[in-house]
Amino acid sequence: MLNRRHFLAGTGAALSSGLLLPGAAPAIAKEAAVGGVGPESADPRYRIRNHGIRHTLMGWCWKPMDMVELARHAKEIGLVGIEGIDRKYYPAMKELGLEISLVGSHGFANGPCNPKFRDEVVAKLNEAVDVAADVGCKKVITFTGMRFEGMDPERAARECVEVWKSVLGHAESKGITLVLEHLNSRDSTHPMKGHPGYFGDDVEFCVDLVKRVGSANFKLLFDIYHVSIMNGDVIRRFRQHREFIGHVHTAGNPGRCELDDLQEINYPAVMRAVVEAGYHDFVAHEFIPTWKDPVLALRHAAMVCDV
Repeated sequence: MLNRRHFLAGTGAALSSGLLLPGAAPAIAKEAAVGGVGPESADPRYRIRNHGIRHTLMGWCWKPMDMVELARHAKEIGLVGIEGIDRKYYPAMKELGLEISLVGSHGFANGPCNPKFRDEVVAKLNEAVDVAADVGCKKVITFTGMRFEGMDPERAARECVEVWKSVLGHAESKGITLVLEHLNSRDSTHPMKGHPGYFGDDVEFCVDLVKRVGSANFKLLFDIYHVSIMNGDVIRRFRQHREFIGHVHTAGNPGRCELDDLQEINYPAVMRAVVEAGYHDFVAHEFIPTWKDPVLALRHAAMVCDV
């Protein structure tokens, strides 16, 4: 019987000689590609090779970089879309061959949970649906909004569902899906790293809201960073709620920074699970670069998530 010491010794010899066990090469190569800390772990020539997911990015994270220049880099890396940018850039993005993967609407603060924002939210969602249809985008983002003084949580949930249902007829007629983003309320260090007071800060509650709306055109935006902070157990939750998920975002936790090994989420494993669960749509990289070369940071994220 081959004991553990002999097996490990034999494996080490095989690796040092460049030999790999049958079937082991892809996993070992993938983990080697992900290893390392900081920019030195990134391949400056890497281009997306696989088609398990459709890589896109959130443009706001790369400000003050010029959005057209960013889009050119994204296209060269192999990304297929962009979101989170001013609508004035949409024609330039389309000209470069990038899809608009998600259209913004009413923002996360003034949401449907608060009756005083009801008319504003309805108007902005309807407008966003029209914009999405015009540019060939299939998704519009929505949020619950922030908690407010004297709020009754159950009534606020009903308000959300009623507002979304009032817009869905228009969205369905245009072939547009509304995606509800779950956000963390724990991180108070930066206005875009966390959102203290956000009503939809529990992903299970957000899934329940999606179920209550009850439309194939209303889904959950599963932000891996926010889910990691608020609920954890990311892979199991994604598998559990797969049928209700319509969009995905990435970022490193903690810090909402690069997808390197200075943060705790094992993105190669998560992305493999995402694909194995049958999700092959847009995954938007929404982290705030800290490396000196922000384009290299984007390239590295694409490499880490290339499944």
